Amino acid sequence: MTADDIEKAGAALACRALELPELAGAATVAAYVSMGSEPGTHALREALRARGVRVLLPVLLEDDDLDWGEDEGPARLVPARRGLLEPEGPRLGPEAVTRADVVLLPGLAVDRRGMRLGRGGGSYDRVLARLARAGADPALVVLLYDGELLDEVPEEGHDRPVHAAVTPSALHRFTPRPR
Repeated sequence: MTADDIEKAGAALACRALELPELAGAATVAAYVSMGSEPGTHALREALRARGVRVLLPVLLEDDDLDWGEDEGPARLVPARRGLLEPEGPRLGPEAVTRADVVLLPGLAVDRRGMRLGRGGGSYDRVLARLARAGADPALVVLLYDGELLDEVPEEGHDRPVHAAVTPSALHRFTPRPR
């Protein structure tokens, strides 16, 4: 995909994601800054902030766990390890994500059961475990391109299904499996 294709898909993704009732009623959303060819999050983050939503962004810690900071716009993002962009403001602590109404998760694919295939670093597996330990139950939403919704993805015992996937052309809802 060209940079223009990625930007257009990100704009369509933002429009589609804003149709989610969970985002419409959210006061705090944990998001991320898309990188490279990932589905773009810039337009969605800007739209959420314009609505008055508090947007949290991850800060990669040395052990690959995630701390969080507030999204104050693109001018307040700084380069970090692994080519990531992170908020330059104060750190809110790893537990800040437990107060989010919605958690937007990156992924390579999601299957029709709602199981997410991540990038293999385990950072978001730790986030999901932290949410479970805290008894937090935010809406878990993966942002994907069309074509990244598959019949099945590999899963491990600690994996947790997501509630929805958003692509530029559709919203996909899942019924979480009994655990």
